[in-house]
Amino acid sequence: MEFKRKIILCLLMTITMGYYKIEGRDPILHRVGGGRYTWEPKVNFTKWASHEHFYKGDWLYFGFDKRIYNVLEVNKTNYEHCVDTDFITNITKGGRDVFQLLETRPYYFLCGRGFCFQGMKIAINVEEEPNPAVPPAALPNKAFPLNRLSNTKLLVFLVLVTVLAWTFI
Repeated sequence: MEFKRKIILCLLMTITMGYYKIEGRDPILHRVGGGRYTWEPKVNFTKWASHEHFYKGDWLYFGFDKRIYNVLEVNKTNYEHCVDTDFITNITKGGRDVFQLLETRPYYFLCGRGFCFQGMKIAINVEEEPNPAVPPAALPNKAFPLNRLSNTKLLVFLVLVTVLAWTFI
């Protein structure tokens, strides 16, 4: 029985250490143009993109009428000249399509069928996830900084303490 407790303790400690090691932000779904069905000529995609931050792992959502529009990933030259041949990837599947930004680099998308010339194109620069800088907290009386722990981390911490107490008592 004592051996099983030690194995469970080691497993919980390993899981807990792995949990704290895998910190970071969750990927974000960016609705291109800002709405549900905004992949259309009347949207200023350059302005929209200037207010967004794109990080590796994020997703783009393109909502459109697939009978009229499409979404093509292209290179920079094709983007600048609205050339819809020799594209990299055709994102178009059903009109509510997603694309994951897996690399830190510029991405270029446009709508073919002549709509690129009406402004249906977007350039996105994908960055590495920023390192979370934790500013030193000014804690009166050296209080335990509960405000810096999320509820999930607090729960994991309490479970670990309970298991440790149960193991050694």
